[in-house]
Amino acid sequence: MSSPDRFLLAGVMGWPVMHSRSPALHNYWLTHYGLAGTYVPLAIAPNDLEAALRALAPLGFSGCNLTIPHKERALAIVDTVDPVARRIGAISCVNVRPDRSLAGTNNDGYAFVQNILQQQPGWRADAGPIAVIGAGGGARAVVYSLAERGAREIRVMNRTFARAEALAREYGPPVTAIAWEERHQALDGAAMLINTTSQGMVGQPPLDLALEELPMSALVCDIVYVPLDTPLVAAARRRGNRTVDGLGMLLHQARPAWLAWFGLEPEVTPELRAVIEATLHA
Repeated sequence: MSSPDRFLLAGVMGWPVMHSRSPALHNYWLTHYGLAGTYVPLAIAPNDLEAALRALAPLGFSGCNLTIPHKERALAIVDTVDPVARRIGAISCVNVRPDRSLAGTNNDGYAFVQNILQQQPGWRADAGPIAVIGAGGGARAVVYSLAERGAREIRVMNRTFARAEALAREYGPPVTAIAWEERHQALDGAAMLINTTSQGMVGQPPLDLALEELPMSALVCDIVYVPLDTPLVAAARRRGNRTVDGLGMLLHQARPAWLAWFGLEPEVTPELRAVIEATLHA
């Protein structure tokens, strides 16, 4: 645990960043655990990322989270990158080590799995084929975590087929790329459907996906959490599928970050979820 005479500092770097709910989440925990400190949003333009990251240590920060558009660029800036972040190809969390060097990791895949398990404790990655919409950074973290947990067939669909192909080629079996035009039929027999794109987010069009071929037993997940009920989640729930929204992924990715920064692994509780949900409607 950090020294009691030290004011704890951490934050999230993005461009833009003021929409992030991470400050509300981390500052809730600082208050809950009686710690002196703050977690701040840091609006960092892409060209300023290296200077901003290098400023963390002298300013007394324990670390920071990274969001769009910094996750991939940070790979070339930090001093060390752990195998998980290297495999995913993006950094979601930077830790300032005692020698002031910067270590990069990625907690998104861990958070995705923990969110599923918290809401659907009986879930298994090897229960059947998994359909993943998208091939960007979110998809890479999700696919990595699914493969690590034993998924036997992951069907990746993306508007730009080349990106889905590249992801499948890099990860190898069990990942296969499916043409966007075949996305509706690719849901046939799936045990799970996951949207990793921004489609359905506030200000974005809904995901263009028909669910007729999706089995009623399939679990439907969306990593978007603004709104909680994306058009995909709402449509799946109406037809009787079990659903998992994206808010828990945000909450759980913060736990290993806290452990690295402050030496404490906080809990994701119903009260915390309610507090952050309230900010979505503010």
